[in-house]
Amino acid sequence: MRKPRQGQLFVRALSRSSTRGLLSGAGCTLPCALGRSGRRALKREGDGATPAGTFRLERVLYRPDRCGRPRTGLHASPVSPADGWCDAAADRNYNRPVRHPYPASAEVLWRSDGLYDVIVVLDCNRRPRIRGRGSAIFMHVARPGYAPTEGCIALRRADLLRLLSVLRRGARIHIP
Repeated sequence: MRKPRQGQLFVRALSRSSTRGLLSGAGCTLPCALGRSGRRALKREGDGATPAGTFRLERVLYRPDRCGRPRTGLHASPVSPADGWCDAAADRNYNRPVRHPYPASAEVLWRSDGLYDVIVVLDCNRRPRIRGRGSAIFMHVARPGYAPTEGCIALRRADLLRLLSVLRRGARIHIP
């Protein structure tokens, strides 16, 4: 496995089409869940694949009623029950945060299942945004047993919080 540089995370899938992987960097190697369709270089909205590439970790979002502000060098802000993320490719706010109720399709960030208690926003398809090339690509809390995601990277909550505690602005994640 390639050794991560300072401030860089590296994801290695367990096999070519695997929905599980290992995230290395910041002095640790952690198991993670990947998209239900594995990884793809050419990401498409709704394909269930984790996008391949190198992405900046933009910011952390968290549910203040379930956890305090995570210790991290990344910019962090709380979410509210009205917060969402637009996944409607034809909408002008595609792949941007929005407020519910929203007239187009938008993911709810205030989830009851705990998966979005802590979210790291990746800069995948953010600048420039290309309609239909994927939205809401996050690093977030994993389901039990590291069940596949819809295209994100998911870690055990304790591992995600530990990782955040050593990350600084400018950190990147590489997904080959």
